[in-house]
Amino acid sequence: MSKLIYIVLLSVMLYSCNRDNRGLVVGKIHKASKLATTEFTIDKIVHGTKSKKIGWLIKLSEARFLLRSKVIVKAGVDLKRLKKEDIEIDGKSISIVLPPIEVLNFSYPPDSMFIDNEVTRNAFLNQISVVDQEEFLRRAELDVRANLQFMGIVETSQQKTRTMLTALLSSLNYEEIYIRFQSDELILDQVPEEDI
Repeated sequence: MSKLIYIVLLSVMLYSCNRDNRGLVVGKIHKASKLATTEFTIDKIVHGTKSKKIGWLIKLSEARFLLRSKVIVKAGVDLKRLKKEDIEIDGKSISIVLPPIEVLNFSYPPDSMFIDNEVTRNAFLNQISVVDQEEFLRRAELDVRANLQFMGIVETSQQKTRTMLTALLSSLNYEEIYIRFQSDELILDQVPEEDI
């Protein structure tokens, strides 16, 4: 009977140690949070035309605008959202369920914008104003945001996160490491809307 009690106590202690290890693992992963990001640079052509018409049918002139720019997108996993419940530890085996990949930052660096003077031109009684340029940039930004999910951002960010976490968990002496994500969708709604 005492042997059975010893085995039960040992099992409880091992289970408690594994539960405590989950807190340690969560803490280590939270510290590595900024490493689980991927930066993407997207080349974008911003173009637009502005027509001047007489009445509804007769086009008097057409002004054109073309700008070459870059869009910087940072994506990754917010590892600070990881909870103890997302981790299962069984000896040297660990299984983690990570939050989905999300866009953490989206920017149009002003120093990457170049107006193409060969295409951009004003026309007779028709000029592209700064307000028009801002509207063309706003539409271009909406276009990029609408297409982010088709640019391989999720797959690349997931692979980088898996590689980084596998190295981290291997250094904590785990031999079997299983990492999966809650979703394969790209989370966009937390992207701050920046003025262009």
